[in-house]
Amino acid sequence: MRYAIRPMRLEDVPQANEIDRECFPTQWPPPSYKRELLFNHLSHHLVAWEVGENPDELIEQREQKGSRPGRFLARVRRLFYADEASPSNQRIVGLVGLRIMGDVAYLTTIGVREAYRRQGIGELLLISAIDLALMRNARVATLEVRASNSAAQALYEKYGFTKTGARQGYYSDNREDAVIMTTDTITSAPFQSQFQRLNRAHAERWGPAQCQID
Repeated sequence: MRYAIRPMRLEDVPQANEIDRECFPTQWPPPSYKRELLFNHLSHHLVAWEVGENPDELIEQREQKGSRPGRFLARVRRLFYADEASPSNQRIVGLVGLRIMGDVAYLTTIGVREAYRRQGIGELLLISAIDLALMRNARVATLEVRASNSAAQALYEKYGFTKTGARQGYYSDNREDAVIMTTDTITSAPFQSQFQRLNRAHAERWGPAQCQID
């Protein structure tokens, strides 16, 4: 698989904001990923990134092709602006967010850039989120999804989420209802058997992926 999973870093925030705007353009206010990363110990975010050539080598190649003043300015920018305001050198193609409170893992967001959809990335992010919930000793996972988003609901149902309720007028842009979906105990033998089977099937279809989730 050409994509890998790792925890979100501060330098990913600009790209995370891009993905959020693309996937959820009508939702307001947008999440503050920087604040979540710095101050919310209950919040966990993972990103899917495109595995390719070494980004530092690509930067060096671009600098070498430029003029001497251009090379100098490029090095200055890298030295002084390599912080949370700078985009990551890795191409971030998707993200997933969890908030773990007690033994419940709340899936707060999941999104993939439109150009990278239908490549198994969203499913890989969901698998990684469930793995992270297990590592954090969660017992169940739960989420809200738009009532009209049948594709997302089908993916969640595939991974053991069932409809357990609704929130009337939950989405502020159009007052659409949210469907609440929750798993059974994710550490139980039946859930784990199904989860591991789906995990293997995903790897067989799309190829194994490198996942660093903690």
